[in-house]
Amino acid sequence: MEDLLLLEHILNLEKRLMNYDYKELHELLADDFLEFGSSGNSYDKKAQLDAAKTINMNKPIQFTVTDFKIKLLALDVILATYRTLRHNDSKYALRSSIWKKNNSKWQMIFHQIAAIYSRIREKYSRIIQNTLV
Repeated sequence: MEDLLLLEHILNLEKRLMNYDYKELHELLADDFLEFGSSGNSYDKKAQLDAAKTINMNKPIQFTVTDFKIKLLALDVILATYRTLRHNDSKYALRSSIWKKNNSKWQMIFHQIAAIYSRIREKYSRIIQNTLV
């Protein structure tokens, strides 16, 4: 039961970050946060906070999260892995995050996004369809 509660808690934190709200990012990203984006660029907490200032909150980015899993790496460190579909532009991605408990609250210390490009999606879609027949 505790594992399910922790999984739901970390999933909720991930979804809060997907809103790109400045206050949420400031609270949930560790000061030494690092992201490897799907563009191949890396971003720190300051870069994420600066980007949040430019997001048009009237057109929020919508995500669907699937295959969400967590793995306890240490008592205070969790690896989260999952897939996303960003509805605004129909982009799929594989994501991984490392969360660390700092002063009784979980903060993300690392995030990586690997884009799943359309040709690869189409290939896997055909493979999956063929195995279901």
